[in-house]
Amino acid sequence: MGAKLRVYKRRIRSVTATKKITKAMEMIAASRVVKAQRQVAASTPYASELTRAVTAVATGSNTQHPLTTEVEKPARAALLLITSDRGLAGGYSSNVIKAADLLTERLKAEGKEVDVYIVGRKGVSYYNFRERKVVEAWTGFTDSPTYADAKKIAAPLITAVQQDTAEGGVDELHIVYTEFVSMMTQTAIDNRLLPLSLDKTAESEDVPKGEVLPLFDFEPSAEDVLDALLPRYVESRIYNALLQAAASKHAATRRAMKSATDNAEDIIKSLSRLANAARQAEITQEISEIVGGSAALADATAGSD
Repeated sequence: MGAKLRVYKRRIRSVTATKKITKAMEMIAASRVVKAQRQVAASTPYASELTRAVTAVATGSNTQHPLTTEVEKPARAALLLITSDRGLAGGYSSNVIKAADLLTERLKAEGKEVDVYIVGRKGVSYYNFRERKVVEAWTGFTDSPTYADAKKIAAPLITAVQQDTAEGGVDELHIVYTEFVSMMTQTAIDNRLLPLSLDKTAESEDVPKGEVLPLFDFEPSAEDVLDALLPRYVESRIYNALLQAAASKHAATRRAMKSATDNAEDIIKSLSRLANAARQAEITQEISEIVGGSAALADATAGSD
C-alpha cells in the first residue's frame, strides 16, 4: 500500500469515528428535546393562568404595587440572561447573548443602569472574558431545569424588585431567553416581567377596549394578595423560560449534530473516491512495471539465443 493511500485510509477511519459520535449526540438530543417539549407544554398553562390572576387583582383594585405599577422615571433595571452550560449547539448561545446586548444598549440609552444576572456557563464566560460586571450567576442545570432552580434564581430578583433603587433595588425586571417555536426554529427574545403590562395582558384576554373593569373587595387586602402572587408569578415565568431555553438548546444541538454527521458523510465519500483513485493508480503502475519487466526479460532471452 502506497503512502498516499495509507493517508486516505487513516483519514477515513478518523472521520468515521467522528461521524459515530455526532450521530449518537444527534439521537440523544432528539430524545431530550421531546421531553423538554412536554415540560414546556405542561408549564405554560400554569404561568398563563397565574398572569391572569395577577391581572384580575391589579385591574380590580387601586393598589399601588411593584408588580403592576410603572415607575415614573425608572433608574435601574435587572436583566436575566439564560444561556447554555454546554456548546455544540450552533449559534444558540451567541444569538441570545446578542439579544441581551441589544436590550442592554436600549435600556442604557433610556438612562437606566443595568444589573445583569446570568444562567449558563456560556453567558458567564462571555461576560467574564469581557470583564463585564455580573450581579449573580447560576450554572449546571440548563439541560434539565427544575422548579427549584427557578425559585433559586427568582429569590434575589424578587428582593431587588422590592427594594428601593437607592438601596440597590431595581424598577424593572427583564428576561432574555430562547423561545422554542419548532424543531427547526428557535428565536431569542426579551420580555419585561415587571412591572406587568396590564394593557398587553388585557389584550391577550380579549377585553374590549374602553370597558371599565369592576373594582373588587379583597381579603385580607389586594396588596397582600399581590405580595403572595409576586414570587409565584416571577418563579413560574422564569421556570417556563428555562424550559423553553432547554428545549431550544436540545433542538439546536440536534440540528448542529445532524449537519456535522452529513458533512462527515460527504467527507468520507470524497476521501473514498480519492483513495480509490490512488489505489487504481497503484494498480496501473504495478501492471506497467510487470509488463515492462516481462518485455525486458523477453528481449534479454532473445539476445542470448
